[in-house]
Amino acid sequence: MDIALSTTLHTGFDRAVEAVREALAEQGFGILTDIDMAATIKAKLGHDMEDYRILGACNPPLAHQAVGINRQIGLLLPCNVVVRRDPHDTELIHVEAMNPELMVEVTSDARLRPVAADAAARLAAALETLDRHAGPGPSQR
Repeated sequence: MDIALSTTLHTGFDRAVEAVREALAEQGFGILTDIDMAATIKAKLGHDMEDYRILGACNPPLAHQAVGINRQIGLLLPCNVVVRRDPHDTELIHVEAMNPELMVEVTSDARLRPVAADAAARLAAALETLDRHAGPGPSQR
């Protein structure tokens, strides 16, 4: 099982982040956290790295269902979505969303399967929206 659902875009980084937020919102996800890894690494370690943001996405009804099934599932929430510039080709922006099916694999709790499937379908739909509106790059999966 892949740990991520992903696509590659050929657009500006700030536009990609904006498009990801919009696509996730259309699927019922809000952003709880927004971590600028590049700025954090620069501030804390003095090292430069490519643009790299981690968005903590949450669909409240799905999160509520998952926590209702298994209280420890909060350890795997929110669903992280990474928007990052390719370190070798600065024209490419990778968007990677945590595969919610991992919740079932990690916990071995089959009761989470329908919640994970719903979340995965919504994240996949958001990535498809990105492909249509922000412009896919040369590779997608």
